[in-house]
Amino acid sequence: MSSSNSRTAAGVSRGRPGYRQRPGSTLTLERTAGGGAVRRSLLPGGLRVVTEQIPGVRSASVGIWVNVGSRDELPPVAGAAHYLEHLLFKGTDRRTSAGISEEIDAVGGELNAFTSKEHTCFYAHVLDQDLPLALDLVSDVVFHAVCAEKDMETERSVVLEEIAMRDDDPEDLLHEAFCEALMGDHPLGRPVLGTEQSIGAMSRDALFNFYKRRYTLPRMVLAVAGNVEHTQVLRLTRKLLGDRLKGEVAPVAPRAGRARMGVRRELVLCPDDTEQAHLMLGMRGLDRHDDRRFVLGVLNAALGGGMSSRLFQEVRERRGLAYQVYSSTAAYADTGNLCVYAGCTPDKLGEVAGVIRGVLDDVARHGLSAAEVARGKGQLRGGLVLGLEDTSSRMSRIGKGELNYGDHLTVEQTLARIDAVTDEEVATLARELLRRPVSGSVVGPYDHRDDLPSEVHEVIQ
Repeated sequence: MSSSNSRTAAGVSRGRPGYRQRPGSTLTLERTAGGGAVRRSLLPGGLRVVTEQIPGVRSASVGIWVNVGSRDELPPVAGAAHYLEHLLFKGTDRRTSAGISEEIDAVGGELNAFTSKEHTCFYAHVLDQDLPLALDLVSDVVFHAVCAEKDMETERSVVLEEIAMRDDDPEDLLHEAFCEALMGDHPLGRPVLGTEQSIGAMSRDALFNFYKRRYTLPRMVLAVAGNVEHTQVLRLTRKLLGDRLKGEVAPVAPRAGRARMGVRRELVLCPDDTEQAHLMLGMRGLDRHDDRRFVLGVLNAALGGGMSSRLFQEVRERRGLAYQVYSSTAAYADTGNLCVYAGCTPDKLGEVAGVIRGVLDDVARHGLSAAEVARGKGQLRGGLVLGLEDTSSRMSRIGKGELNYGDHLTVEQTLARIDAVTDEEVATLARELLRRPVSGSVVGPYDHRDDLPSEVHEVIQ
């Protein structure tokens, strides 16, 4: 394996992004304390392999990240990516479903997967000595699944049960309704799980064709973190994938573009006989490629990210209107959102909506205090560092970074970007975002939208 000749004084390569890296080369992206390192190789066939060596730990986490999610589905196969995530664990050319479970349980490991709107990840967490088994299991599931008709019928029932569970969880249902309100019939506005209709009607051929078309090496990143050696991971990967690793194929570049969605001011009501009313209000935010994403992180943390946040203090501490209130953000390749959630008794819904509106208007007009911004930055810094205390989170960080950006941002670089955020930048972004059109969703004991308090409608107008 050849190496790049372009290096900094610290020994870290400054090469091209992963999707433009020279085939057959390995770059050292970061050297960490204690002799650790983050390295990336581009193998034949377009597969990127990224590892983070963490000396001193006794575990290893393996993830195959696939650049495929629910936004890649046409309406007739809505939910296919998630359905497929279930189906791939039902058996391979070499293993039965029970055999897969028995092998990972025998070493006390974890083997699982998840699907989002823009990617799917299959992962394993094991003791470092069991790295070969973890790589074998994950690659076997991803590349050699049988996808038998009988297994598809079994998992169809499981996925339909999962949809029913989602509908029984007010917060999950609320979030899906909010995405619909904000993004309409755009693929990002559809539920990751699909619908009862699409799952019920999906054929084995349609799902298998989705699998074969989308699950290709150029769309994938293999990420491994823990007490591992990069050369060991490469050796095992070559052995497991064999003839799949051939040809100088360029990896797929990170998603980009611009989402085509009109301006929306929508309110979606999901009638439900709940004890609480659940409210979500929000607007379009920033895509993940926007350089202001660190400013947005500080704004969100100060606005509704903790107990000292403006929303928590105004809604819960000063008025006692809700037990839970927070803000959050989502960032996709070409759009994003900033939203506020609150759960309260139905008779307080109008007042809660009014207070949230007042907070958003005030921050849009006057920004946040220097102390609030400082606390927001501190919250982001602590959350980042504390969230990287295990190999699974480290694996996720390097895997998503490569898939979404084609690059690696070190922890120190990320902390520096957070520290560089200024009060004025936060105020400027607040003026821009918090004045955008608002959409919302409500789950609660209301039969019609006209039954909702006037304050809820006023926020949307």
